[in-house]
Amino acid sequence: RVERLRELQSRTMTKLRVFGGDLLKEEIYDELSGALAAEQPNIRMLVNAAGFGKTGTVEEIDEKTQLEMIDTNCKSLTYMTLICLPYLEKGSRVVNIASAAAFCPQPSFAVYAATKSYVLSFSRALRAELEDRGIYVTAVCPGPAKTEFFDIAGMSANILKKMTMAKPEKVVKQALIDAKNKKEVSVYGVAMKAARVLTKIIPHKLVVEIMKQF
Repeated sequence: RVERLRELQSRTMTKLRVFGGDLLKEEIYDELSGALAAEQPNIRMLVNAAGFGKTGTVEEIDEKTQLEMIDTNCKSLTYMTLICLPYLEKGSRVVNIASAAAFCPQPSFAVYAATKSYVLSFSRALRAELEDRGIYVTAVCPGPAKTEFFDIAGMSANILKKMTMAKPEKVVKQALIDAKNKKEVSVYGVAMKAARVLTKIIPHKLVVEIMKQF
């Protein structure tokens, strides 16, 4: 999305440096690693926000798309974290965009939900490892948001997703507040907070059966 980044660069008073590239290719990581090694910055906040999903059963979605989903949502996030980790210092924050889909398996969203479970688990473990350094990791677990995500994923007939659609600006604001307050998980909205609690109480087998009805 280089063109989007350039547009943002032209509109903000904050000095920005754009690194554009495909996260599924090695070149972007080599470029970033080289710049970090040369400049030795103090990274105050790392936000891993890249990701995509695709609605459909495992049999319906083509193999290439499902593997790219895993690479983008899991491998790329991990790779970017490893590259930036040496430059994080006391007080730094890592914000990883997971999803409310991480709370339990989701039929017709199986691979996506599984990748976000990885992000949530990885974030929690990394947080524990970095606490002694005074670095805090927050996993952001939003429900459906009005973004371009569904242009790729496809809008399912799931009425619950349509009813709980949130404005992305509010999700981001809550995420930044929660990261500042050193929260482990950021969940926006009453509906998603309730979903998080319910998936802790109700067996996942039952939750999955209920979700199949919507």
